Amino acid sequence: MTVVLRFSTKMFDVTRERENPINPIPGESLLRWLNTRLGHGARLTDPDPEDWGWYSYVEWDGAQYMLGSSASEEEEGKHEWVLQIVRQRSLKERWLGHGKATVEDPCVKSILKLLLAEQQFERVAVEGET
Repeated sequence: MTVVLRFSTKMFDVTRERENPINPIPGESLLRWLNTRLGHGARLTDPDPEDWGWYSYVEWDGAQYMLGSSASEEEEGKHEWVLQIVRQRSLKERWLGHGKATVEDPCVKSILKLLLAEQQFERVAVEGET
């Protein structure tokens, strides 16, 4: 399952991001920002490009998560940011339906709390669990 978080901000200068050689979609800035703010001893891997944006991995309480980030331009210099959080699950967990990322997951809750606390982020929303 994937938890999708959305928000808008002018805070990140996407022109300073590395070029995404696969598809020119920004997203690296949010992952780098999260890496400097996540507590709990969590460290993100260096962001890598993908055709839909950028991704990093983080380990949290023994579980690994993939964080996918992308941004699209809005009005007045803002960008809408989409952050997808996917908990990596074993075959057994998938088979039994266990270990899905939800808004109650400690990693997801921590990231959502960071987004809600940032005053420069507007319209922070949980799009849902898919």
